[in-house]
Amino acid sequence: MIIGVLSLQGAYLKHMEILDKLDIKSTAIRYKEDLRNIDALIIPGGESTALTKLINGQGLYEALSDFIDNKPVYGTCAGLILLSKKINNNEKVKSFKKLDITAERNGWGRQVHSFTKDIALN
Repeated sequence: MIIGVLSLQGAYLKHMEILDKLDIKSTAIRYKEDLRNIDALIIPGGESTALTKLINGQGLYEALSDFIDNKPVYGTCAGLILLSKKINNNEKVKSFKKLDITAERNGWGRQVHSFTKDIALN
């Protein structure tokens, strides 16, 4: 099994380092041709607007969308936002609309100003 890690922007190296520690073969995904040789994909955290621009700039949107329809994909942080069916506070992010959730983009400014909060799930 080979897991691809979308390597356009964000924390892709950290994901690849962890996969390496787990003895799971991984490869960087930068072009649509790279998707042909992998069994699963991780879309890492980063900045969702920047990832959208880079995905579109590389002509990757359709190829990624097709891959997501047919193979396992895991999204962290911005990757999760890109997979979600709906994004609140969204003006510039193009979602793949695959994961049946609504994502809330960080409305608090830069990531260094983010916080954590306990929530109750009903």
